[in-house]
Amino acid sequence: MKTHVRLLSLFAALALLLAACGGTPTPADTGGETPGTGGQPPEPPPAAEPVQLRVGWAGSPDTLNPGTAVLSEAYALFELVYDSMYQLNLDGSYSPELAESVDISDDGLVYTFTLRAGMTFHDGEALTASDVAFSYNFYQTNTDFPFLPVYTDYFESVEATDDRTVVITLTEAIPNMESQLIFLYVLPEHIWGGLEGAAAAEFENLEMIGSGPFKLTGYTQNEFVTLETNRAHVLYNPKIDGVVFQTFSNPDALVQALRTGQVDMITEMPNTAVPGLQGDAAIQVVDGAPLAPSVSDIIFNLTNEDTCPPDDGVCTGHPALRDRNVRLALSHATDKQKIIDVVLLGFGSPGTTLIPDGLGVWYNDTIVDYAFDVALANQILDDAGYLDTDADGVREMPGGGDPLNFRLNWPSDSTTAPREAELLNEMWTQVGVSLELQALDPDTLTAVCCPTFDFDIIIWGWGSDPDPGFLLSVMTTDEIPTGTSETGYSNPEYDALYVQQATELDLDTRIGLVHQMQQIVFDDIVYLIPFYDANVQAYRTDRFTGWIVDMPKLALEDLSSLLVIEPVP
Repeated sequence: MKTHVRLLSLFAALALLLAACGGTPTPADTGGETPGTGGQPPEPPPAAEPVQLRVGWAGSPDTLNPGTAVLSEAYALFELVYDSMYQLNLDGSYSPELAESVDISDDGLVYTFTLRAGMTFHDGEALTASDVAFSYNFYQTNTDFPFLPVYTDYFESVEATDDRTVVITLTEAIPNMESQLIFLYVLPEHIWGGLEGAAAAEFENLEMIGSGPFKLTGYTQNEFVTLETNRAHVLYNPKIDGVVFQTFSNPDALVQALRTGQVDMITEMPNTAVPGLQGDAAIQVVDGAPLAPSVSDIIFNLTNEDTCPPDDGVCTGHPALRDRNVRLALSHATDKQKIIDVVLLGFGSPGTTLIPDGLGVWYNDTIVDYAFDVALANQILDDAGYLDTDADGVREMPGGGDPLNFRLNWPSDSTTAPREAELLNEMWTQVGVSLELQALDPDTLTAVCCPTFDFDIIIWGWGSDPDPGFLLSVMTTDEIPTGTSETGYSNPEYDALYVQQATELDLDTRIGLVHQMQQIVFDDIVYLIPFYDANVQAYRTDRFTGWIVDMPKLALEDLSSLLVIEPVP
């Protein structure tokens, strides 16, 4: 496409040069007729092809329904297609998006938002305060939605008092209102208004009508998503005409697509590909803290007969994993630094809890991790009665029960989990634990995960909100039946602290509560956190320029870059 535009420009310059030299007849020279047209006006030149950014990624959105989406690829699209009250910036700050202004009552219970004038949905309908109020109430009442209802926990009421005014009244003052609103995407009431309960959860939303700076024009799951720039947006005006996201199921094919120019940017890659890409003069590799600080987790199925969800729970987790001694031994048998060096080529740091180090003050950096010590791990299992009585290399439950043979699953679109799984298998074999390794497509993995709990161990991960509240909620008892809890962990002390921190307005006190919660789940070994990884991405330097790479956070697929990149001259 770029070559075609250049040729048109070159042709236009040549025509101007010939006209200036008298080499091309004008209508005045030919009696008012253009030569070769039979007196008819000349055909207009062909329109320049749209300038589209082509993005390669390893995954695909699991759904276009914001209420039921789980995977990060879906949320990357929602950020482009929908508007929210606030936008999260690459420096961790918030800026108003739909909101033109906000007034907060002295007691912190009432937020009155004035919306920007002239906002419209992609189908031409006006976006009004009624759409905002509908969306927030819709998320709150649809408890089948896995994630978004938690952001409305303290909403007592949401009302539209006129077309541009939204009033949110809280049950209690909270310290993090901005972070509660950035993922509550505003939906058109004229499309979603008739949907309730199961109908809302099952709605495919294939047209995905939003109001954001990009609008959906094509979608085939696990293949591509095509977005076109919304030139009617009152706040944003990207310099590109659209974005095409293409899915590559093979990470090597993803890297090769960047090399050959099939795509202009890739959002992820095996870190083993970094040295080769760094040697390509047409490619720039960049790394930095993710916009949503990410955490890789090894999930243990901790459910028992008391915590297994009565409606959806299968709860087939290996009983040995309920024993802290087993989880402690596996922690000591895991060489996190080797995983970081081999899988990430050093682009990461050892993890301790779901709250990643990228969350700054919220991360409890006083936690002392379990040392890598194979001898200690073996001793812990020996002392707990897990012996290899038949000398086959695999320990059994105390008293000659089931062998410690665990199912280990991971999402098939992960670029890091396959090698990580192999390393865990090598490490844990040294302590008499065997693994059955199997990748599952993300939808299948979601189905066996939660709230069915039909697994033993899963390698997966989270992208964090800028506030720790959501990731803290993942480990509460209330979230076991909702599908948000991955482990089935239940601890009344932790639950009480979660409720307390959610409304604690003093920053230092809240930080202390969050740190205490992290220590509790670390001591209980709810997860094994191998690493917090850096964001490593790459783009072609001969296609677009202007990428935002000098901010505290890095996310080339974020709106921040897509608003300012432009074709290389």
